[in-house]
Amino acid sequence: MSQTPLLVSSRLPTVYGEFVMDAFDSGRPEMPHLVLRNRGSESPIVNVRIHSECLTGDVFGSTRCDCGEQLATSLRYIEDHGGVLVYLRQEGRGIGLVNKMKAYNLQDQGMDTIVANHHLGFHADLRNYSEAITILKQLGISRINLITNNPDKLDAFHESGITIENRIPILIDPRPENRTYLDTKKNALGHFLG
Repeated sequence: MSQTPLLVSSRLPTVYGEFVMDAFDSGRPEMPHLVLRNRGSESPIVNVRIHSECLTGDVFGSTRCDCGEQLATSLRYIEDHGGVLVYLRQEGRGIGLVNKMKAYNLQDQGMDTIVANHHLGFHADLRNYSEAITILKQLGISRINLITNNPDKLDAFHESGITIENRIPILIDPRPENRTYLDTKKNALGHFLG
């Protein structure tokens, strides 16, 4: 099994609770993958959220998507029930921040998120979850409850050596600014959004 080097660990008290934060090499020294874990990370079945970076939603509270609210809800769940959050540095479904902003401009002209990505020359979703799986294995995790609505994340674990025991839905109430985005995730990308 290939390894993703652990760079450093430190205690991280947050508004959601007390975590240990691990930084794992992503191949870009300034942007390591991050893991937030608490007491539940040692359980036989670990609650796991794999979250791809969304600077606009996670940091600035953008309502164009539900990413920041998913992150906050996941951290609250992990604080209450124990577990691990893996934060992957693959902004904008893998197209990067600048291209995501270009896609925003196209969405403001009437394109949905998928059409905007295609217009820019990208697939609808370029994210990859193999490094998250590698990190979970390095943490000794082999059975999980996966906190997700994304069928691609479930598929990523097929033949990975990690068993998904349950899927934990993470439902966020739509806002006027993200209703079309959420409809596209549900209808075109197959996300489990009720």
